[in-house]
Amino acid sequence: MSLKITQKSAQKAVKAPTRAEAKLRAFHEEGAMGKAYDARLVARLVPFVKPHAKFLIGSFFSLAGLTALNLLRPLVMGDVVGKAAARDPDGLLRDGIYLGLVIVGSQILMFIQIYAMQIVGARAMADLREHIFLFFQKLQLRFFDRTPVGRLVTRATNDVDAVGELFASGVLNAVGDFLTLAGIVVMMVALDWRLSLIAFAALPIVGLIVNAVRKRSREAYRDIRTKTARLNAFLNEQVSGIAVVQAYAQEDQAAREFDDINSAYRDANVKSITWEAILDAAIEMVSTLCIASVLWWAGFHRVGDHPITFPLVVTFTQYIKQFFEPVSLLSQRYTILQSAMAGAERIFQLLDEPEIEMRAADEATKNGTSHPNEAVALDNVSFEYKPGVPVLRDVSLTAKPGEKIALVGATGAGKTTVSSLLLRLYEVQSGEVRVLGKDVRSYDRQALRENFSVVPQDVFLFSGTVLTNVAMSDDVPDRKRAAQAIARVGALEIFARRGADEGKTDTADGWLDARVDERGGNFSAGERQLLAFARALYRDAPILILDEATASVDSDTEARLQVALDAVMAERTALVIAHRLSTIKAVDRIVVFHKGRVVEQGSHEELIAKEGVYARLYRMQFAHERAKEIEAMTETPAPVSASG
Repeated sequence: MSLKITQKSAQKAVKAPTRAEAKLRAFHEEGAMGKAYDARLVARLVPFVKPHAKFLIGSFFSLAGLTALNLLRPLVMGDVVGKAAARDPDGLLRDGIYLGLVIVGSQILMFIQIYAMQIVGARAMADLREHIFLFFQKLQLRFFDRTPVGRLVTRATNDVDAVGELFASGVLNAVGDFLTLAGIVVMMVALDWRLSLIAFAALPIVGLIVNAVRKRSREAYRDIRTKTARLNAFLNEQVSGIAVVQAYAQEDQAAREFDDINSAYRDANVKSITWEAILDAAIEMVSTLCIASVLWWAGFHRVGDHPITFPLVVTFTQYIKQFFEPVSLLSQRYTILQSAMAGAERIFQLLDEPEIEMRAADEATKNGTSHPNEAVALDNVSFEYKPGVPVLRDVSLTAKPGEKIALVGATGAGKTTVSSLLLRLYEVQSGEVRVLGKDVRSYDRQALRENFSVVPQDVFLFSGTVLTNVAMSDDVPDRKRAAQAIARVGALEIFARRGADEGKTDTADGWLDARVDERGGNFSAGERQLLAFARALYRDAPILILDEATASVDSDTEARLQVALDAVMAERTALVIAHRLSTIKAVDRIVVFHKGRVVEQGSHEELIAKEGVYARLYRMQFAHERAKEIEAMTETPAPVSASG
């Protein structure tokens, strides 16, 4: 009885949505695709193939020659049989030479054809992959906010590889397959129309089989593309958050979730393999039945009697084999085509993404009013990330050149959004955003962002060296300038010591070549922050944005970073976004945000005297920090007296 209950429970558990399915469906799962128009998708691939058309033309010419030689082979083999039956050694020798030339010529043309086609595929897919990567650079952050990284990686890797299989597996050789089929039909009818009818009688059966498998095969490959994207998205998330997974001892749970997703991916592949195997086996069976039918008919009419001769039967069976070889290849290539078209659907669905940032300046704002005494300004700006959920409401803010302004407020008040709008990472719903007196829409995006140096809270370092990370704004890093930037933020000794530990002492500034691991994992939070300050100094832009630049370090480290702060803020306009109010007392003006609005402005002393939002925030934070200091003091062991 208990066994039956356990089995029923297990069945319910299998049928019930798993935690992984429920959690990932809304974010990692992709929407169902509509009807695929293969001709439209192929047409969109043409621009990537067109620059390599000479190789494609050469491949097709080679394919035509190869097709012609393949059509000659059965005739030569039939003639060999006839010469053997007639005991004609000279004819056999001559036919042997002909057959050898046909085979050698076929192999040479096959090499040329395959090589040229592979060159076209490799170069076209490299261009497509580069196009996708550059497309990522042009997308607004709004798109990345709602799209898993793993799905985007899948587009540029797995899906492009699937499209590349069109060339790698010779799918485009289907043109040659159709030529071969047409040639074989002509040759067979010319040799004997009765035997041809027997062979062609199987074609409706093949057509029915292919049609039955076609739709199911397409859906299976669509499913594979979807499951691949989900798998990559989950892997990216888990690897990025592995420290949290291990800290909370969730390795087993993560493994179970991965097993659910991996099983779904496996099942999708098994389904596609099943349909492919059914198609191959069915075509092979029909081919064998056709040969048997021809042999039966020839035997029924007594081989050797006119008009059916033994050489004719040999030639016909060879043509039948050759007839079903391209049919079988077409079925295989059809399944690869389904995978490629499913990948192309996903790629072009991404490339059809409408939220692309304007690459050039907005013509409508080029001749707008200029404001020469402004560094940055927001004029009655309203903004929302999601429709109906406003983040900024009629915000007006102006900073003069060289002015230091702090933006403060509770989490979610809209401070960081201001910096995103200045960089035009997002478009405002209403109002105007100006940089150096001009509407941000009048700038080319690159020209706009060259006016800014940004030091974020979560510093992102790229794999490479200290030099490449500090000088990332230049194509060719300036070693002297990078070393000066690091020295000005007071970090020269720190990084010189790290370089010495790695043996980078071959030159005076060899420490600049010290290794930086992925995301700067071999550096402390303070060291990463120092590199971010040095990066801002190296760029030397007129406007500086410090977005919680010291929030991730402790108070002692923050005090040491004050030298770097003073260096990067000197002689430039600065917007300081901060939660720690103790770090912004020296700025020229403090702007207080509350629920998406600017509610107060002034110096630290003026805002304290107002007894408003800023004063309340300051007292709460001061009281909290004071409580932590007292707690730390009470936990410190009392010194032992000399008397014991």
